[in-house]
Amino acid sequence: MSSNYILSWHESVKNTAGSKAKDDVTEFLKEDGFNVIDTPYGKIQKILYVFFVLPFIFLKIRKGNIVIQYPTGTPAILKTITFWVKKLSGAKLIFVIHDIYSLRFLGDDPTKSKEELKLLNKADYIVSHNEHMTAWLKNNGVSAKIVNLEIFDYLNNNPVQPEHDYTGSICLAGNLKKSYFLDQFNPKNPLYIFGPNPKASYNDNINYMGVYPPEELANHLTYNFGLVWEGNSTNTCNGVLGEYTKYNNPHKVSLYLSTGLPVIIWKQAALADFVTKNNVGIAIESLDEIDDAIKNVSKQQYAQMKSNTDIIAKKMRSGYYIKNAVEKLI
Repeated sequence: MSSNYILSWHESVKNTAGSKAKDDVTEFLKEDGFNVIDTPYGKIQKILYVFFVLPFIFLKIRKGNIVIQYPTGTPAILKTITFWVKKLSGAKLIFVIHDIYSLRFLGDDPTKSKEELKLLNKADYIVSHNEHMTAWLKNNGVSAKIVNLEIFDYLNNNPVQPEHDYTGSICLAGNLKKSYFLDQFNPKNPLYIFGPNPKASYNDNINYMGVYPPEELANHLTYNFGLVWEGNSTNTCNGVLGEYTKYNNPHKVSLYLSTGLPVIIWKQAALADFVTKNNVGIAIESLDEIDDAIKNVSKQQYAQMKSNTDIIAKKMRSGYYIKNAVEKLI
């Protein structure tokens, strides 16, 4: 039996894409021979499990690695789990980061992130999203060995979208309540939007297409590009979530690419590096440039982007990025 473990924590919220990234990491590492420590679903059961069952499980683990997906549960729960791993097991602790709350909600403020950084420093190893997040962690005193994930994998059982005629069509999937920029956006190319909380009406050329469960959504994304944009401005990605894209890997990018859709992303977003390096989309400074940017892509160039995207989609669907990152650590 392998001496590598991953804690699978079941969030109480169902039917959202929220837990998909974590579930996929568990699935892919399981394929790689990790043993899954499965927690119960109920709130009270989980608390009892953390205090009365986990310590005995960790006591038996004398070597190897334990992966905890960060964050897991409430801050108090995560602190307790981390304490047990370090105190009772003989294993190394690996945090696979999904979100850094202090960076996401408080901006880059070192005083407010002290508590969180203290907890991150308990890890022996960290899988960070990308080099921008890694630089932030190191600048803020995190001393664990860190590797970059590059991009989130995405378990996607739908067929990869074939190449559709290049008309410059764009889609956007996500919680539309947070897509404030749509109020100012007047695209020349049609934009097809999917997700909960739509407004009663949108500007011309913005078409609401309904809401689908995450596992079905990919079948409906029959367009040339997937758009990733945050904030309430078309000029730039702004606000806390806009700022956060300078450090994080939005899961939406993985949805699009694993579906076979090249992406359009803000030039200052951390993932713009990945998109341009692998030629799987376009990076723009402002949404006002989007129509020209699309017009400047020839059919041949698009065909190349699409074929590069299909290669990345295949890697993502097999868990290439998480397996590769973790293998570097263990």
